[in-house]
Amino acid sequence: MKSENIIYHHATVTRNRRNQANGHKSVVLWFTGLSGSGKSTLAHAVEEELFGNGCKVFVLDGDNIRHGLSSDLGFKDADRKENIRRIGEVARLMMEAGTIVMTAFISPFKQERHTVRELMPHGDFIEIYCHASLSVCESRDVKGLYQLARAAEIKNYTGISSPYEAPENPELIIDTAQEQLEESVSKVVRFLRSRAIIIE
Repeated sequence: MKSENIIYHHATVTRNRRNQANGHKSVVLWFTGLSGSGKSTLAHAVEEELFGNGCKVFVLDGDNIRHGLSSDLGFKDADRKENIRRIGEVARLMMEAGTIVMTAFISPFKQERHTVRELMPHGDFIEIYCHASLSVCESRDVKGLYQLARAAEIKNYTGISSPYEAPENPELIIDTAQEQLEESVSKVVRFLRSRAIIIE
C-alpha cells in the first residue's frame, strides 16, 4: 500500500527543457520478441548509431536488469509481470530525464506491455516487434536454453512452456530473420526521423 504522506514534487527543469538542450525528443523504444530474436543486438546497435550522432541514449537490457533491479524475481508469470512493471517505471523516469530509452525484454504478455504504454504520454511508447520464428530463434540459441526447456529442465520458458503473445499493432516490425543488422538499424532510425524524434 502506498503511504498517504507521499507528495509528488514537480521539478523546474522539465522534460521539455531537457529535450531542447539535447536537440532531440525523449521516448521509450520497447523492443519485444522471443529469446534469440535479436532484441538486445538491435537495441545496442541503435544505441551506438544514435550516440554517434550526439543523442542521449541508454539500453535497459533484460539480463542486466535481472542482476540488479529484479534480482529477487523468478520467471513465474507473476514475477515476469512485476519485472516489466519495474522496467516500465524506470524507463518512464529516464524518459523524463531527457533520454531515448531502449528496452530489450521478451515481455511476453500483451497486457503488461499495454500497462507500460499507459504510463507514458501518448506517442512516447514505441513498440518494436523483433519478429523471428521459433525455429530461427532456437537455431541462434548458443546457451542451449531452448533445448533444456524442451527437455523440461527449464520451467516457464517463453515459446516452449510459457506463451509469447505477439504485438497486434506495434509501431514497427523488424524481420530479424531476413534483414541484416545494418538494415534493421536504418529502419529504426528512419522511423525516429519520420516522427521528428531526432532531426537530421
